Amino acid sequence: MDRQSSQPTLQTIAVVGLGTMGTGIAEVLTRAGREVIGIDISESATRTCVAALEAATARAVAKERLTEQERRDVLSRFRTFTDLQAAAHADLVIEVVPEDYALKSRVLAALDAIVRPDTLLATGTNALSVTRLAAESQRPERVLGVHFFNPAPAMKLVEVVSSVLTAPTAVEAVTALARELGKEPVAVGDRPGFVADGLLFGYLNQAAAMYEAKYASREDIDAAMKLGCGLPMGPLALLDLIGVDTARTVLEAMYAASGDRLHAPAPILGHLAEAGLTGRKAGRGFYTYEAPGSSVVVRDARTGLDEARLGEGRPVTSVGVAGSGTMASGIAQVFAQAGFDVVLAARSQEKADAAKAAIGKSLGRAVAKGRLTEEAAEQTLARIAPAASLDAFAEVDLAVEAVAEDLAVKQELFATLDKVCKPGAVLATTTSSLPVVACARATSRPQDVIGMHFFNPAPAMKLVEVVRTVLTADDVHATVREVCTRIRKHPVDCGDRAGFIVNALLFPYLNNAIKMVEEHYASLDDIDAAMKLGGGYPMGPFELLDVVGLDVSLAIEKVLHKEFRDPGLAPSPLLEHLVAAGCLGRKTGRGFREYARR
Repeated sequence: MDRQSSQPTLQTIAVVGLGTMGTGIAEVLTRAGREVIGIDISESATRTCVAALEAATARAVAKERLTEQERRDVLSRFRTFTDLQAAAHADLVIEVVPEDYALKSRVLAALDAIVRPDTLLATGTNALSVTRLAAESQRPERVLGVHFFNPAPAMKLVEVVSSVLTAPTAVEAVTALARELGKEPVAVGDRPGFVADGLLFGYLNQAAAMYEAKYASREDIDAAMKLGCGLPMGPLALLDLIGVDTARTVLEAMYAASGDRLHAPAPILGHLAEAGLTGRKAGRGFYTYEAPGSSVVVRDARTGLDEARLGEGRPVTSVGVAGSGTMASGIAQVFAQAGFDVVLAARSQEKADAAKAAIGKSLGRAVAKGRLTEEAAEQTLARIAPAASLDAFAEVDLAVEAVAEDLAVKQELFATLDKVCKPGAVLATTTSSLPVVACARATSRPQDVIGMHFFNPAPAMKLVEVVRTVLTADDVHATVREVCTRIRKHPVDCGDRAGFIVNALLFPYLNNAIKMVEEHYASLDDIDAAMKLGGGYPMGPFELLDVVGLDVSLAIEKVLHKEFRDPGLAPSPLLEHLVAAGCLGRKTGRGFREYARR
């Protein structure tokens, strides 16, 4: 067959390594009508694989996704062996043996001597160099990477990885196969982690380092990323699922290739791995599980304190909200819906009235959708008193500012609150990136000042980051935690440093995605697809950047870079250029993508 002029037909496929991933790939292939040769040196592994395939197809019949005849056909297309010689007549071989370079190299070298000259050889690695493995082959042009995601039957993404040596026809054939399997293939070049893991593992590493530094509890880090970003799992729980040892291996490979300190494995990953605390499979990792392999988390010595043990807070019945923008209106609505009397103060009566009117429209939409009764909406709106001055905060128990993200503006406001608010009132800032202590020092009562970082839109988002400074009083902290519960928000505790939890983990990930595009490694569409399909993210990084606003994103990245002084956090030049050109995302009609003007 002329490999340059025709595309190979991949009908008979060998899968080498019948662990969880190999078994999943075998199921996908057999159900798509391929003849599959399963190979593993362990007879026990081959039996387990067959049993898993029988169970999976039986479930499909029970759910009427397969007929009994179709199930028999699927099972008849799958044969298992313990010798690589069984792959002799395969059109494609996919190796998914353990992530060890020497082992993969030996397997591919052995296959070289067994398979036909036109057989494609694919490695399922997610961390090792495909180029290096290909270069050792007798026919490097037929070697490529095919990275499925776990569980393979459910996950749609397949990264098709080509080296500088890979023949285009090989890439085309495997890409076509992935589509025939009902997957969404993304073409990527050869670098550790490829797209999805390349972005994901840097983020996971930073979360591990954040926990190791005792900046926040494991529960709060995980809750913050689930509730603040809509992720299906928190980063530390995900590390336990992936395997702490596996994550460390991937990061070591990424760091060796990039030299980026963000990829240097956090020491805690090494400590846990060396202690055998590798996550769910060991029964203990960042969390402790009911048993090895279980997903049920049990309490241990690191489980956080109950709310009751935080101490007594201060009574809060009335709340002042300063500001007239979307965030201020949303926060005022949240407090009023929870039964608090709210004073909404803006720079003029007109602005305050407009903010209350915006809340009325928001409540009206909730009524129209059946989420709120008309009576409840009227009662909520009646609890909000618009005011033209902060003087109206004289009797509030809690004052929350949601004005412009400018330190001088906030400090001036806190100086005013200090004069206006009664003794014992709690003063809170909603800043997402500025030092809370700098706001506190603008008052004569820094012990009463705390951060309450709400997320936009405040009525819908459940997370509040509760930010203590070194000066915040214990009862102020207890007060805000209790108030968060009363307004049906989930509070997470963190210290007063740039980005708090969510932004400190989210924006380096977004910045790394931009760098991938800058380096022409992958397209915007492929990166967005990879993170949604492979990582379970509700939005791809470029969709999210355009929604947040490129100017806002750049400002946060600059704050993170200034605080942590890590070269890897330096904002991408492409982001700076787009902001300088006025391309700020959806709000301007153009950011990383163009949007129709409304």
